Amino acid sequence: MNDAKHSLAINALNRIMELELAGVVKYTHYSLMIFGYNRIPIVSWLKENATESLDHAHRAGELVTLLGGHPSLKIGPLLETERHDIGDILRESLEHETIALVSYYDLLKIAACTHPETNGVQSVMLEEYAREMIVLEEMHLDEVNKMLRKPGEISPFTA
Repeated sequence: MNDAKHSLAINALNRIMELELAGVVKYTHYSLMIFGYNRIPIVSWLKENATESLDHAHRAGELVTLLGGHPSLKIGPLLETERHDIGDILRESLEHETIALVSYYDLLKIAACTHPETNGVQSVMLEEYAREMIVLEEMHLDEVNKMLRKPGEISPFTA
């Protein structure tokens, strides 16, 4: 890879790392704010998401260092909405995951040499990583979307 592509990839990976670390905080917070009859399975699911976000952040950070970069110490945006209804939490999760998905697609553009500043240089390793993460994020988005649907409703949830 050329220097311009290295820089673009490192910046994209650091952005992913920051978003995933924000996911750790958000999902941990959400897990503490669940109340009601369905608390236990939802808390477990949120804790699993926090753990998965940490794993995703670590993977992105490893790629930053592989490329010779310095992993960010920043964290993505953390907005406290003070809304803790399960539906509100799931809608916030959907929004967060959508932003993360866009970041993975941005990395894919860089890796697949479709970004205008990459000068046609491709990275199969980064492309495969981005594709794998896109699949995971899209599956997660689908899971949240199904949780937001009313029982018996087949159509995808729309805000």
